[in-house]
Amino acid sequence: MGSGASKSLCKTGIKEVRLDESITKRFMQLNQHGKVQAEYVWIDSDFWDGQSFDLCCKTLTLPDAPMSLDEIPIWTYSGDDAKDIVIVPRRTYRDPFRPGDNIIVLADTYEEPSGEERDHGRPTKFNTRAACQAAMQESEDIGEDPWFGFEQEYYLLDPSTDWPLGWPKGKYPHKDTAFYCAVGSTKAVARELIEAHYRACLYAGVMIGGINSEVAPAQWEFQVGPASGTQGPDDLWMARYILQRLCEEYHVGVTFDPKPVPKQAGIGCHTNYSNMATRTAPGGMEAIKTQCERLRSAHDKHISNYGIGNERRLTGKDDTAAMSDFSWGIGDRAASIRIGCKVAQRDCGYYEDRRPAANMDPYLVSQLLVETTLLRKESLN
Repeated sequence: MGSGASKSLCKTGIKEVRLDESITKRFMQLNQHGKVQAEYVWIDSDFWDGQSFDLCCKTLTLPDAPMSLDEIPIWTYSGDDAKDIVIVPRRTYRDPFRPGDNIIVLADTYEEPSGEERDHGRPTKFNTRAACQAAMQESEDIGEDPWFGFEQEYYLLDPSTDWPLGWPKGKYPHKDTAFYCAVGSTKAVARELIEAHYRACLYAGVMIGGINSEVAPAQWEFQVGPASGTQGPDDLWMARYILQRLCEEYHVGVTFDPKPVPKQAGIGCHTNYSNMATRTAPGGMEAIKTQCERLRSAHDKHISNYGIGNERRLTGKDDTAAMSDFSWGIGDRAASIRIGCKVAQRDCGYYEDRRPAANMDPYLVSQLLVETTLLRKESLN
């Protein structure tokens, strides 16, 4: 994309401004003299603007490269009602936007300490990671090791129209044309951004499993995992952050809305899940069947936490089960839970929860899967 100011207004009503990137590159090559830039990233509230997540970031200079999380300071930012929100480092990544020793710090949020509390108080109401981590620890304590893999779908948008990138405003691609995993400039729109995202995630240390174009131009998917415990959800949030930052640099929009384009199939974040019981043969398939029936009994609770606007996607069409129904099947892409044919043959492995929307919170989804299938808890409404 070239430099120069854009005259179009985005959804916020603010004119997009494009600066001369060649000037920036000159300064990014300057010597940091051993100092390290640490970019803190966190989820700020449950705000959802209908397209992207309220991921926030700010940078702190460290005197040198930290050797562990303990060497990275707990920090704060200004929350609502003039109260400070404490941000606590939880995982570090190499920074693909500032190469070298610079890092990205994924943090979660807490209230200010009070009384005998030292570093921070209780988790904020929008900190879903804390409860997820507690569920993962409890499952490990009983001998389980939950693994998660995520299939994140999304659309790239023209920020001046909020319509899929490359589509004429209000018009649709030909239905008879195959776009899934397709090749060609009018089919695989903005592949250069997707390739940049893939390489940036690998550099950062995100467990990204792969990428593919989806069933419409400008619709893409990346996969994260499989990873144990909270690493999968952490890496998915970091991959989302990197994607939103790259879209900022390429001057394009991105949406995770479950049904961003009328008359088109919706987009989801299918969640692949396994634990020691399902990964052990013989008996893995029996464990999967038992867990599916537990999921059936908690279907409404899961659906209520699987993404805003998911009712527009889960219609019983386009390889989805109806939102009010629960089903599981071997090789069935229209089921709520799909079990792979090879898993059934091997009598062990993972199963795929196809209900989560593209905008779901992986901490909530992972916590619910573990609590319903392994801990039999009723912690979320």
